[in-house]
Amino acid sequence: MRLAVVPTQQIMRGDVPAFVERVRDTPAPAGALVGGYPGETTDFRSVILDRLPLALGLVLAATYVILFLMTGSLLLPLKATVLNLLSLSVMFGCLVWVFQDGNMSGILGFTPTGSIEPSIPVLMFCVAYGLSMDYEVFLLARIKEEHDRTGDTRKAVGEGIRRSAPLITAAAGILALSFLSYATGGVVFLKELGVGTALTILVDATLIRVVLLPVTMRLAGRANWWAPRPLRRLRIRGADAPAEVLHREYV
Repeated sequence: MRLAVVPTQQIMRGDVPAFVERVRDTPAPAGALVGGYPGETTDFRSVILDRLPLALGLVLAATYVILFLMTGSLLLPLKATVLNLLSLSVMFGCLVWVFQDGNMSGILGFTPTGSIEPSIPVLMFCVAYGLSMDYEVFLLARIKEEHDRTGDTRKAVGEGIRRSAPLITAAAGILALSFLSYATGGVVFLKELGVGTALTILVDATLIRVVLLPVTMRLAGRANWWAPRPLRRLRIRGADAPAEVLHREYV
């Protein structure tokens, strides 16, 4: 037997998973399954949240290892990860403040529902984290090249910014404008993707990459390039790095 139950709009604006759990916990004379859009949404959200820690761990671990192989440092990949997560927090704050709470809904032309589809933050994390890591690699590669050549962290940071800033700025501007075009559409999902990702790109390419990353590297000094002796041989060294500079890093 199939029983169709239509939830009220007030219920759907509230805690839908709690509503589904109350329905499923209601005693029935025989075995019963609860489906429909509320049930599917609840199960989908549960599966995503169950797998999310593992997925995040794999992404963060993989990027840390790759950046370590590129820089030969234990500290730089850690700082890069923290700064990437900082820029992503701006995106998630935008999602909550604008699309969940409804601020600026009149300007963007949408009706807030008080909730966010759970797949949207996951997708936006993948897109924004990948773009943030691109900027990170551009900047760190230039800094590393200069440090391998001179052994001077202060000079390497300044030269790395000088050489990579035009590329990062141009790429960030193009990508931000491209994603902002999604906000002109009528689909809320695309509005969220466009506004949140564009804001993340702009913050990441300005405040994070051009201010916070260089400042933290200048403060850390020689510690930027430190790694235990057994791990140093794993570093992918530049072919043009003078041997005396590579030796002087750890002396």
